[in-house]
Amino acid sequence: MGYSGARGGLEAILAAEDLVRRARDQAPAPWMPTGQITARMRLLVDRVMGEGGLYHEDTAAAALRQAEGDPLEASHLVRAHRSTLPRLAVSEPVDPDEMTILRRVVPAFREPDGPQLLGRTTDYTGRLLEQPDGQPEARPHEPGPARERTAEQRTPRRFLDLLRKMDLVADQRRTDDPDPVDITRKPARPPADRSAVLASMARAETGGLVALWYRSILGPDGDIHEVTLGDVRHGRVPLRVRHPHTGNPVTLGEFRVSEAEAIENLDGADEDRTRLDVGYGLCFGHNERKAIAMANLDIANRRFGRTGPLGQLLLLTVDGLDSAGFLEHLKLPHYVTFRSIVERKQAMRTAAEAGEGPAERVAEPAGKEC
Repeated sequence: MGYSGARGGLEAILAAEDLVRRARDQAPAPWMPTGQITARMRLLVDRVMGEGGLYHEDTAAAALRQAEGDPLEASHLVRAHRSTLPRLAVSEPVDPDEMTILRRVVPAFREPDGPQLLGRTTDYTGRLLEQPDGQPEARPHEPGPARERTAEQRTPRRFLDLLRKMDLVADQRRTDDPDPVDITRKPARPPADRSAVLASMARAETGGLVALWYRSILGPDGDIHEVTLGDVRHGRVPLRVRHPHTGNPVTLGEFRVSEAEAIENLDGADEDRTRLDVGYGLCFGHNERKAIAMANLDIANRRFGRTGPLGQLLLLTVDGLDSAGFLEHLKLPHYVTFRSIVERKQAMRTAAEAGEGPAERVAEPAGKEC
């Protein structure tokens, strides 16, 4: 692949940037403040925080406004901004069981320990488009009598605990406790630890991850999946760091996460068919779609990642900045590349017209680096 430097287009590039700024910043519409973006487009903000790898709602909202609503471009801005920030401390591991639950459903079991809490969702809402002329009037709302929630309701036991109590789960827990791979400092390459795969999925482009999940679940590689969901949660977990002088953990605040546990029937020839496997997914913000895809793909990668392409796909193809960046670069000048292709075609045609047969092609040996 060849490239050539683009010269002489600086004025055109600056004019294009100016056109974007004027059309965006001086549009004939009221300015959209950051608070309005975070309040009315919370799911989009959460998605940008997850794909950008930085939990800060105002930064994600500002990026969305600058990117004119393009989530991939906004994630790129957030990740670039993140790279300029100093790393002041490393947070302590978070126990998801400490989550203050805002929403929790268990599709696999009607009456699990603790509540089925629908929370803020449109799962059961008809998809009918509403086009109000202005802000809808506030609906009358009379809050019912406050009910004190018990400790079991605030932090319910996991459905997975019930399955383990019934001895129905294949135990995939390790006896050691290795440090998780920091993919922001060291690119993950196959074969990689489970923590690297989960981190790659947590930062993946949501649509790309869901598409890969759908391909996996349909079974084009011959892998059969019989999956249901255990806990699906959205809530707040604490952010803690070590105090630089005392060394004690200090809680600095909270951040929201989505968490999912998927259950899959084990039916392979070399698997324990009397048990189930459980996969895990957790990501920034309210993005259940990504968390569920993560949990399902976590199982699929454990079962089939070593023998098929799934592990490589999860590590190398789901990052939105990687895939979209490669796609976008095609718009840059490729004069040398295309001229090389044209000249090869012309040479082959000339040789054919002269009665010369095509040269015999010799396959490159496997593993040779070009």
